Order: sequence, then structure tokens, then C-alpha cells
Amino acid sequence: MAVDVLLVGGGTAGHAIPAAATALALRRLRPDLEVVMAGVDGGIEERVAAAAGLELERVRAVPLPRRVSPALLAVPFRLRRAVREARALLRSDRVRVVVAFGGYVALPVTLAARGRVPVVLHEQNAVPGLANRLAARRAAAVAVTHASTAARLARPERCRCTGNPVREELRDLDRAAHREAARARLGLDGAAPVLLAFGGSQGARGIARALAGAGADLAAAGVRILHVAGSRGRDDALEAWRWHGVEPVLGTDDATDPAPGPGPHVRLVGYLDDMSDAYAAADLVVCRAGATTLAELGVLGLPAVLVPYPHATADHQRANARAAAAAGAAVLLDEDDLDAERLAATVRDVLGDPDRLAAMSLAARTWARPDAAEGVAAVVLEVLDGAEVPA
Repeated sequence: MAVDVLLVGGGTAGHAIPAAATALALRRLRPDLEVVMAGVDGGIEERVAAAAGLELERVRAVPLPRRVSPALLAVPFRLRRAVREARALLRSDRVRVVVAFGGYVALPVTLAARGRVPVVLHEQNAVPGLANRLAARRAAAVAVTHASTAARLARPERCRCTGNPVREELRDLDRAAHREAARARLGLDGAAPVLLAFGGSQGARGIARALAGAGADLAAAGVRILHVAGSRGRDDALEAWRWHGVEPVLGTDDATDPAPGPGPHVRLVGYLDDMSDAYAAADLVVCRAGATTLAELGVLGLPAVLVPYPHATADHQRANARAAAAAGAAVLLDEDDLDAERLAATVRDVLGDPDRLAAMSLAARTWARPDAAEGVAAVVLEVLDGAEVPA
């Protein structure tokens, strides 16, 4: 098999989703291309690739321990093996261009491609990750979400500001047109303001606890809450709600089992593969500040209260959140300062001011780059065709 473009991004949905979105954009722009994704067995990229109808080549990942430990001693040996296997894959598939979206899944492939296959990088965060900082030195081109990121990378003249690719079905979602049906499917009151809270695939314990504590205050303000707690965080979230005297309506992960009556005050689900209904139903979002989440909120014009994950590498989520807040699309709350009272007050202030809510929505859309997938794809095609990529 001859592969024109091999896209590698996994470990988290934040890496896999932009990779899949770019792959589909490449197919739309150049239907004759052979485009394949790469990832690990059982990783989230496997599910993302399947949903997008993309073939997935299996590669070996080498997580990098964040602390000095015995596991760190094994990294050079594991990495050498993973790079050797990735080289064999590049040769057997006759790959012409590698597109890497960062993370430990991408590192062995970018190292294997060095000096053999041109590499295009995509850096979605305001502060670049270790894998991309290493790979940028020899990359043919680097697509970035934030223009300021270029200064943090080697050879900034090779950077192109494209934005962060978003799934086409979300990018084109008309929230207003789908709001009533989405709320009905989720079992939410069609008239009341809806707060959507989530923390990514792993959930967010700090957000869950503050939200449960704010529940009574928000209920008094007439706010309905859709809490997507993560497959691993649902039990903790349920315990937190019950501790505060609230019995949430539990939903299945497809969230299509509506409750009778005017809708629950709190609806609690685990992980949602498709967030379309949740986004369409929401007036305001409380969430982490991952780059893919922010890109999705931006193209949908969804105002947000952002609580950056405090242990993110190089504190990149705080930098992401600051950029969104500076654009007027979000309110930034540090987790160290997060409590029920402050969260409730912030949510009430935003939802209770229609003009502010509308201004934040407009700012989010203005800040967003809905053409990001096509932008990254255009950079890839220039490298594939041997053109010089302008800054």
C-alpha cells in the first residue's frame, strides 16, 4: 500500500479529533489521496478513526513519565523499539508525508520520519508540548492555533497560523435550530436556561464538587444543569451531588432517555461520544481549557466559564484560557480559587445578563477559526507537492 499522508495523533481526544478532521479535509480537497491515521491499539484514536471512516495503522506509544522514577530509565529502550517499528511502517506503506498532532503517541513516528519523510506538525495549545518542541527543529512546516506560539518553537518562519481543526458535524451545527429537539432528547426543560458542565473524557473532580455545592443556588435561579462527568468521574460526581442533598436524574451515555415532566434540575451522564445535543441544549458551559474544547466552543459561539486543569504540562491550559478570556469569549476561574459560592455567582452573573451572554457568544465566533481543518490540510498539500510553505 502507498500512503500519501499518515496522520498521527492520540492519547487524548484533543489530539485525535483534530487529526481526523484534517484527514477528512484532505479527502475533500484531494479525493485521490490515500490518507490514513496512526494510533495505538485500544486508544481513543481507534474510536475516533472508526467514527470518521478512516483506516488506522497501529503504532507503539512511549509515555514520558513526568517525574523521576524507575520507569524513566526504561524510556530510551522502549523509544528505540517504537521508532524502529515506526520506520518499518513508513517504509512498508511508502508514506510521503507525516502529519503529527503532538503527544506521546506521535513522538516515535516523528523521530522515525526524521531525514526520511517530510513532517508537518500541528500545535494546538498556546504553549507547545515537548514532542512538538523536539520535532519542530526539523519539521517541513508547523501549523499553530495561536500566532504567539510560533515564538516558542524553533524555526518560527516555518509556522502558519491555521487554528485548531474541529469535526465538520460540530462546526456546521445550528444550535438555535436544534435546541428544542436536543433538550427534549436530553430530558431538559425547553424554556429554562441550561448550564453544561464537563471536564473531558476523564471528568474533573474539582469542577464536580464546586458544581454540586452550587446546585441549590443555581436551582433557585431556575438553571437546569447537564453534567457530563466522564466515564471515570460519574460515581464521584453522583456522590458529590447526593452529599449536597440532590438526587440527579441519571442518563445513559447516549443521553436519549428523557425524563417525564418539565425536566430535571440536574441530569448526570458519563461520557458522551457525540456532544452535539449537549452543545445545542446549552446556554453556558463550565469546563476545562483543552484546545479542542475551546475550538469547538468557538465555532459554536458558546460562552464558557473555564477552569484550567492545574497540572497540565507547562500549564498550557491556563494559557489557552487566558487567550479565550482576552478575546471576550470566556471567564477564567483558577481551580485554586474555585468554590461553590464563586462558581454560582459567576454562572448567575453571565446567565442573568442577556447582553453579556450575546457579546460573549459573538466574541467566541469572531475568535474561532471554522476553516482550521482546511487550513492545516492546505499546509500539508503544499509540503506534499514540494512547495515552499510561506510564513
